Amino acid sequence: MEFKNSKIPEGINVSNEHPLKNFVYLLLGVTGVIIIVLLVLFYAIGFVAKWVPFETEVKWAESISVSFERSSDSTQNGLFDALGLPNTDNNSDEHDEQYTLRVEKITVYLQDLADKLAVAQGLPEPIKITVHYIDQPVVNAFATIGGHVFIYQGLIDAVDSENGLAMVMAHEIAHVKHRHPIVALSRGLGLGVILSLVTGIGGDSLSSNLAGHVNLLTSLAFSRGQETESDIEAYNTLLEYYGHGLGSTELFSELIKTSQESSLPELLNSHPLSQKRIERLEKMGESTVIDCSSATFNCTLTLLPEFAQSLKE
Repeated sequence: MEFKNSKIPEGINVSNEHPLKNFVYLLLGVTGVIIIVLLVLFYAIGFVAKWVPFETEVKWAESISVSFERSSDSTQNGLFDALGLPNTDNNSDEHDEQYTLRVEKITVYLQDLADKLAVAQGLPEPIKITVHYIDQPVVNAFATIGGHVFIYQGLIDAVDSENGLAMVMAHEIAHVKHRHPIVALSRGLGLGVILSLVTGIGGDSLSSNLAGHVNLLTSLAFSRGQETESDIEAYNTLLEYYGHGLGSTELFSELIKTSQESSLPELLNSHPLSQKRIERLEKMGESTVIDCSSATFNCTLTLLPEFAQSLKE
């Protein structure tokens, strides 16, 4: 019996489709898989970060502080002053004794208020809040890992009462309570390390990575859901501490008046827009039954102490 190989038809291994089309399909497929993997890791890191013991978070904050202190970068040295972190280049002789005493007095006042608000909010053990006062005319406050809350003088000047200040402080305390800072920082650094390993770019040590991302400490990107959660928690804290929610919208109203509102639409803004926050808080106030004739409290605003106001030149 004789076997013969049949003739191979012409063009059997040639596709009728353009080769770039298959390449695009392959590229889109790989890109889609990478995006899905990164999203899964993004949420997985956030979920796991909530279970990091607070004591570990405090040590992490301290290690970041040390890595900053060892850096000779002038930009990072400037950050020490803003954050109240240790800075060997800081010259304490620049301020006189009266100024130092005033800063200490305001810091004690803010810490005492934060401690009381933490109790009213039911902050669980072992989470502790450490307040840092920053004497700069910036309308800002933020919370970062380790329970550190930073309050600027400009923020104090922007509110009309202690209630307005307490709303902001309770909001930042709520971020710490719900572990938002450690979640945000872990996600940012975790994905950064993963991308470094995958791409081979920026594969430095962890301390160098942290030092290279100092902006994460002051600009932790909380989601709109986290911001709303903290607003609600803060308003309920005011109800528990003062017996009413008056003053809760002071800062947001001031931001609108001074045009310090973000120009981004709410869909693209991590912070809910101030007008939306005011409407939400006012709606909460309408649904809260408060008897101002109660003997335990009255519906009045608590004044800010005079020493907390900006020094007049």
